[in-house]
Amino acid sequence: MESAGTLTKADLSKHLMDKLELSKKDADILVNAFFKSLISALRSGEGVELRGFGSFRLRERKSRMGRNPRSGQSIHVPSKRIVYFKLGKELRSKLIDK
Repeated sequence: MESAGTLTKADLSKHLMDKLELSKKDADILVNAFFKSLISALRSGEGVELRGFGSFRLRERKSRMGRNPRSGQSIHVPSKRIVYFKLGKELRSKLIDK
């Protein structure tokens, strides 16, 4: 995990290679399978809960009137779905409640 301030998929694969003694190909397959499963569950409307880590859910944002920062003109911002992450208690206690 050598990147400057950001953990990448490649970093995750390398970490799995080191910890589980996997080949690079197997580690990449494992990381990609995890993300594909996460995306698939969210697309189908399911939430994803990883005990001790947190949960991912889709939330609906209502349409609203916004403002173009350059011109100041009012614009309509359509409704959209966003991914919401809620920190788990165990991870929160390790990161925030020190």
